[in-house]
Amino acid sequence: MVMDAEGALHRIQMETLYQVSVILSRSLDVKHAPQEVLRVLEESAGLTRGMISVLDAASGDLVVNAVQGIEPQAFELIRYQSGEGVLGLILEEGKTVALPAVASNPRFLNRLGIYERRLPFIAAPIHIGGTLQGVLAVQPNKLEDGLLPVRARFVEMVANLLGQSVKLSLDVAEEKKSIAEERDTLRRTVRSQHGFDNIVGHSALMRRIFEQIRMVSKWNTTVLIRGETGTGKELIANAIHYNSPRARGPYVRLNCASLPENLLESELFGHEKGAFTGAVASRKGRFEMADGGTIFLDEIGEISPAFQAKLLRVLQEGEMERVGGGRTLKVDVRVIAATHRDLEDAVDIGKFREDLYFRLNVMPITLPPLRERLEDVPEIARHLMGRISHMQGRPLTLSEAAMTRLTQYPWPGNVRELENCLERAAVMSETGDIDVDLIRIDRQRDMAPVMAAPSAASRIDLDDPNVDERTRVIAALEQAGWVQAKAARLLNMTPRQIAYRILTLGIEVKQF
Repeated sequence: MVMDAEGALHRIQMETLYQVSVILSRSLDVKHAPQEVLRVLEESAGLTRGMISVLDAASGDLVVNAVQGIEPQAFELIRYQSGEGVLGLILEEGKTVALPAVASNPRFLNRLGIYERRLPFIAAPIHIGGTLQGVLAVQPNKLEDGLLPVRARFVEMVANLLGQSVKLSLDVAEEKKSIAEERDTLRRTVRSQHGFDNIVGHSALMRRIFEQIRMVSKWNTTVLIRGETGTGKELIANAIHYNSPRARGPYVRLNCASLPENLLESELFGHEKGAFTGAVASRKGRFEMADGGTIFLDEIGEISPAFQAKLLRVLQEGEMERVGGGRTLKVDVRVIAATHRDLEDAVDIGKFREDLYFRLNVMPITLPPLRERLEDVPEIARHLMGRISHMQGRPLTLSEAAMTRLTQYPWPGNVRELENCLERAAVMSETGDIDVDLIRIDRQRDMAPVMAAPSAASRIDLDDPNVDERTRVIAALEQAGWVQAKAARLLNMTPRQIAYRILTLGIEVKQF
């Protein structure tokens, strides 16, 4: 009879172990999985009044974590110190305790007040990574029948499964925490790299640009960034996204001029499997990838009128279909576009749809070419030198004569040309000191000093705060007949100060 009972108990225990393993493999939730395990132990194995306690790392006490059928408020303050009661004994010795009856052991405290004194009691240590980190305690629902050791061994198996599950969940939680910290660090780094500090310039023109960026960043308005090649349109787009409410969302970029039209549609809208030769699997497009965030479409003026109609639908309705698919997809994407082309002229000659132009041109931001803000060249040059210095891993310095030469060139290639010039000079410098002889301009035929403003400058109000410094100095010189001492008095400067301004601002002095 005992053998039959033991065999039946083994079958029940194997089925219960399977159920427990399913629960623990299905969930890494340390809070809810233990409660499910205790429920299964009661319903399938007859092990009632289950309790799981865990080690408090701060105090070294066992703290009750879960009790079958009891709300957490009823046991949240119950804890056991090492050597205190039966659970404290396990904490002290690390061994399983199996009592034929609760009443048989005077150490039993029954702080929960739920255990039957005449029924057996089993408590097994829970080890996590080889260290005791908790206790699983249960009470069989029948009097001792000679199978207490079998039941105790089964409880040890369940405790071992719990320990492995808790260790895995803790490892996953630690990994998630590490990933979250790394993500936050990367976000801070990206935001600092693409924030306002990365856009250099204090001229009146750039101050207006900064104000526009700050205002438009707060909203989901479509932005059209305009300007010559090399003026930093992508920097502006980056700053808008990373200073917007969508900064935590995806930021997807695409140069529309880099792909032919047939690939551009697939790249932006995605495609279904078999949509064309080589489409061996379905693929998301850039708009889907940017859902909840921002998409930056550079060189938007290069797309064909046929494709413009498809793009217009996404901008107007937030809807699209993948290539080869019939299902309409909804996307929530903020669009920032950029172009160096004259879109108004393209509209007039029929190369750019007027309705798409108005949809894109909600908030235009026009970047001035570098030749219109030469007073920013010294600051931009210092910023670029810092970047090149970091890239080369050595300090770099720029002489005053070299800086003067930089301010006297109109930079038709804008900031990109200036950066190339400085990087080339840094490569050619053995010591890291860059003097005027290393400032080599590609377009030597264009290397003429920047000409002074026309005589209309003489009508400029020198006290107008909106007039940038270079224009004010030229206007004063015009009004003073290009006599520097007289112009200095008009500007409340000393002759030395105005001479320095003329040098650093790249103003060619007229000779009469």
